[in-house]
Amino acid sequence: MGFLQLRGLTKRYGTATVVDNLSLSIDKGQLVCLLGPSGCGKTTTLRLIAGFLEPDEGEIHVGGRRISAPQATEAPERRNMSMIFQSYALWPHMTVFENIAYGLRLRGMAKRELQQRADTILAATRLGELAQRYPGELSGGQQQRVSLARALVIEPETLLLDEPLSNLDANLREEMRFEIRRLHDKYRYTTVYVTHDQAEAMTTADVIVVMNNGVIEQAGTPEDIYQRPTTEFVARFIGGTNLFRGRRDGGNSVACGNGLVLRCDSGDFADQGDTAVSVRHHDVRLSATAPGGTQSNWVAGTVARQVYLGSHRDYLVTLADGETVRTVTPVDVGVRAGDTVWLHFPSEHCRALAH
Repeated sequence: MGFLQLRGLTKRYGTATVVDNLSLSIDKGQLVCLLGPSGCGKTTTLRLIAGFLEPDEGEIHVGGRRISAPQATEAPERRNMSMIFQSYALWPHMTVFENIAYGLRLRGMAKRELQQRADTILAATRLGELAQRYPGELSGGQQQRVSLARALVIEPETLLLDEPLSNLDANLREEMRFEIRRLHDKYRYTTVYVTHDQAEAMTTADVIVVMNNGVIEQAGTPEDIYQRPTTEFVARFIGGTNLFRGRRDGGNSVACGNGLVLRCDSGDFADQGDTAVSVRHHDVRLSATAPGGTQSNWVAGTVARQVYLGSHRDYLVTLADGETVRTVTPVDVGVRAGDTVWLHFPSEHCRALAH
């Protein structure tokens, strides 16, 4: 049984259902990312866990104790949780040390223990040399580390993070992803992390929960979610992919039009109607010469555009019926726009999707 459990959680605003009968079990010490586009319900779910919102239906349990239900929601301050927001919410008139120690002072901790606890977390977050500075004297990444240290120092049962890196530039975001994972490995707090950024989720999470329209589309390890998507939405949202649709043509093949028949070595086929086939951009092979003989998983097309991106080239290829395919190639594969090419979709990289 999981340490943090969401059971049939539902939240409505008027006629709009923002979180819809959501159930999720999180083990103690796991870092779980709620990942999805804006409006998918992930932040509302986090605020329900924190106690800032009351569910219309369902319950939340922590360590076997019920903390939320309709008309029976425990106050946020009684949940032994820490939450980090998009804005760092640091006290500008307090030093780094004072910001971090603030929660300990509110709990009446003895001065010596407070000093030891604060010094330990300052060292862990690499802020020791900045202890006497004020927030206005820090970079964005340093302020975010102070926010993390302040949340961790009170030793919460559960740590909640709401888009914590959205205010940082690209380089700092990348650095802080690894910092969050390092601190999690050190302290192993049960953590729920909300983000719309795939790279953040892939870098930090033990489990990624992909949400869409208030429901969970798929939950699994980063590798599961990327390599083995179970729905078209997950395949599109996690990494670039090409999606084809067609009818199962006996065995593990799908006839997709354009003369393209895709043999799929993984996934699930629809019992009736169309089956979608997902092929990641980087798994499509582009050739300037036609394949010998009649082969499945090949199709001809015309290069619509080609972009040089330093480490690779990004191609958009138009098929006979106007459908487009994206593929990335090594930089030494140079084909001009307007040229005819042949695309190969290796069967081991073709994944059938019934939904």
